[in-house]
Amino acid sequence: MSEVKLSIVSPVYKAEKIVPELVRQIDQIVSSFTNSYEILLVEDASPDNSWKAIMEEAKKNEKVKGLRLSRNFGQHAAIIAGLSHAKGEWVVVMDCDLQDDPTEIIKLYNKAIEGHDVVLAKRENRQDNFLKKAVSRFFYKVFEYLTDTTQTPSIANFGIFHRKVIDAVLQIDDYVKFFPAMVRWVGFDVSTVDVKHNQRFEGSSTYDMNKLIRLAVNVILSFSTKPLILLIKFGLLISLCAFIFAAYYLYQLKIGAIKVMGYTSIISSIWLLSGLIIASIGFVGLYIGRIFDQTKNRPVYIVNQRVNL
Repeated sequence: MSEVKLSIVSPVYKAEKIVPELVRQIDQIVSSFTNSYEILLVEDASPDNSWKAIMEEAKKNEKVKGLRLSRNFGQHAAIIAGLSHAKGEWVVVMDCDLQDDPTEIIKLYNKAIEGHDVVLAKRENRQDNFLKKAVSRFFYKVFEYLTDTTQTPSIANFGIFHRKVIDAVLQIDDYVKFFPAMVRWVGFDVSTVDVKHNQRFEGSSTYDMNKLIRLAVNVILSFSTKPLILLIKFGLLISLCAFIFAAYYLYQLKIGAIKVMGYTSIISSIWLLSGLIIASIGFVGLYIGRIFDQTKNRPVYIVNQRVNL
């Protein structure tokens, strides 16, 4: 059993003004029920002074530990970096912007020790703008369909996880990391609790539409081959339509209804089949690209600096 009871892992990006309040709130809440804990902040090469803020907190409190990545690897790679260094028997993962309320850690922990390996925080009322919530709902619906899993937009990274779950997640060697999907994939007993969701403490989200779309494409390609199956079905449907199309024009030819031979059928076939071929090559190319990324075996993250570790 781990000598540390609870680890709190949080990826940090553009949060220099949030870090002190984040540490204060976590420290206040967690110390009320255990003294065996650590706060592990992973700075994802933020362009502001987030790392300086982490170091200042680490100097004041030895329970605060920090990792600084060599460049921006992304939120989920930063989470994996934190999990790789966490020592707790239980690990809480939460965002740094204080939309995940630290006071809810007690609720998550109490639910977990009832006998659950994973307890996920279900946000009762998301404090995000309409566009972000709409995009999130659409992504999870598509992801749910393509992966044949149960997903919900009200659940993100915030949750508590037993050490055996974290160890299992760290064994997944996929180059593209998406923590919620990895947790679902490894199995184990999963429960949920309703939690409140706050407004962002300061600033705005760094996830713009381009980043969200890129994340969605990477995750779907990494966790599902269903797009290829759908592409095969679509190709068969096109072939059936082409057969019907050809039979119709043969009939028209037989009854003498066609005066200019071949023009309509040739042009229609060229456009239809060219589009299908290009789309098919594109889909296959995306998967080959992911295979290429995986076979290079590059690290998912690189640590530049450590503090209190």
